[in-house]
Amino acid sequence: MEEFSFGTLATDELRLAQLKSQRRGVVHLNRIEPRDPQPGQSIAVIAHTGSDVSIASLTCRYTTDNSHPSGGQAFETLFEQTGIEWDTLTWGYLTSWRAWIPSQPAGSVVRYQIIAVSTGGGGPILAEGGATFSFLVDDDPPLAWAREAVIYQIFLDRFHPGNGNSWRPARSPAEFYGGTLCGVTEKMDYLADLGVNCLWLSPCFPSPSHHGYDATDLFTIEPRLGTIDDLKTLVAEAHRHGIRVLLDFVANHVSNHHPAFQSARSDPKSPYREWFIWKKWPDEYDSFFGVKELPEINLAYPAARQHVIEAAVFWVSECDVDGYRLDYAYGPEHDFWIDFRKAVRAAKPDSWLFGEVVETAELQRSFEGRLDGTLDFLLLQALRGAFAFGSWDVARLDAFLTAHEAYFPENFSRPSFLDNHDMNRFLWVTGANTARLRLAALCQFTLAGPPIIYYGTEVGLSQERDIRQNGLGILEESRLPMLWGQAQDRELLSYYRKLIQLRRMGPALWRGRRLVLHVNAEAGTYAYAREDGSERLVVALNNNAEAHTVALKHAPATDLLTGVTYPVRGGETIISLEPWGCALLGEKRGPTVIRAESGKVPASSS
Repeated sequence: MEEFSFGTLATDELRLAQLKSQRRGVVHLNRIEPRDPQPGQSIAVIAHTGSDVSIASLTCRYTTDNSHPSGGQAFETLFEQTGIEWDTLTWGYLTSWRAWIPSQPAGSVVRYQIIAVSTGGGGPILAEGGATFSFLVDDDPPLAWAREAVIYQIFLDRFHPGNGNSWRPARSPAEFYGGTLCGVTEKMDYLADLGVNCLWLSPCFPSPSHHGYDATDLFTIEPRLGTIDDLKTLVAEAHRHGIRVLLDFVANHVSNHHPAFQSARSDPKSPYREWFIWKKWPDEYDSFFGVKELPEINLAYPAARQHVIEAAVFWVSECDVDGYRLDYAYGPEHDFWIDFRKAVRAAKPDSWLFGEVVETAELQRSFEGRLDGTLDFLLLQALRGAFAFGSWDVARLDAFLTAHEAYFPENFSRPSFLDNHDMNRFLWVTGANTARLRLAALCQFTLAGPPIIYYGTEVGLSQERDIRQNGLGILEESRLPMLWGQAQDRELLSYYRKLIQLRRMGPALWRGRRLVLHVNAEAGTYAYAREDGSERLVVALNNNAEAHTVALKHAPATDLLTGVTYPVRGGETIISLEPWGCALLGEKRGPTVIRAESGKVPASSS
């Protein structure tokens, strides 16, 4: 059985409901061409209308001076009808529309609304409930360091206590275990020896919970975890080792203990009243998936928006952090992320911003130009389906990878992962089968997206119970304390070190094109090459409980993971693969010892 999942599209019923809703009224879905406009390019704005509305005209009302399009300085451009198609789902016709906005200079923020006039009279119909859409015109080059990143995700309360302390005797995974920022700093040599060059820290702001996704203050540090000076020390030490640091940032919601919310809820004249969206004050308000402890911030309200953005700018400026993993990035409108990105980039031009978007590929791709990219949840599904659950054969995996790589633009960041803090660990799903983990990790590390390692995966950390309990998802089960010393699986750790070293020494693994060499769904064998003109590496996988042999033409003979040299007959390399076995073939190399400090990060790049 596949695992508990979450998000607005977690079930077939939710997916069907969304499909129907996106075929009613006036719908835009942030569709523009090009998706990331450059100076000098005209921009096409694309919309469609459902059979439930009869449209006489459709207008795009826009501004270029950072003001709201409902103001008096807006321009208008009419949409032209571009097509009509039958839609069986709604048993009616969908009409397509297109309007053009002229090219704008670099740095321009274009904000717009789409307004329809009905043939039946009445007031105007605004697309998607009156949403404000926007895009930023810029010529920012892609972040080279982000493409080369190997990320290590640290759950702060569970990584290392530091300062000579031991883990707290927690009675359940939901309690505090005592990990700190100093604990991470003390383990920087471990992280450098592992070879990672980027850390993603779980939220470190004041919070009543062990996970921190419910902040009570965005401008200081949770005392259990340390101080601002501790974070500065961590970042400086990481940079000295050539390791970047990303913070986990929640813009969508805060804790119901946040002083602004407490004030807004207790005082009808509070200056923070408009910071939140009230259905019926003081007890009914918009919250994250209906969780009352997590009230959503009204980011359309200027003071609330400014507060959140100033907090993000504060940490890149004050502590020199290198960017953000953005929690529930689909919650705020795209228009918010335009302002967020512009402000953070102004404070630190090479900051990396990618979002958690557990949605469709189309929606993820719509963040192009708004953020640098999104976490690759769709690839996660494919890798776990193929290598953990066995519900995907290698032919389906190959078809997915081919389409997935073609669908997303090359410069759109898609950090990949096998597990994280919101799901069962990969090893738990496989029943502690480390061979299957190695197989999946090799595939992950030989695809283009920057790979993420969830803390402890590299040393065999699993869990004691499934996160699915009595119909609920008990996510804390996958957040047990890090294994240290003799508790670590040293062979698995050595394998991960080798994977990281090979990826960092072989750029073809992340920037080269992928060529499929062999697919045998019945046998479970799969092979592909990664090449960039100067190097050719071949990946061979056996996703099967039985041993198999694969013959590949013009493939290197040396397995860079094990040092084994396979026989070559008639121009074919004969690769023997154990059950759940794999190989990474390439030319023999010198020593592959890489410490992260081989490339220092400047003390400040702002």
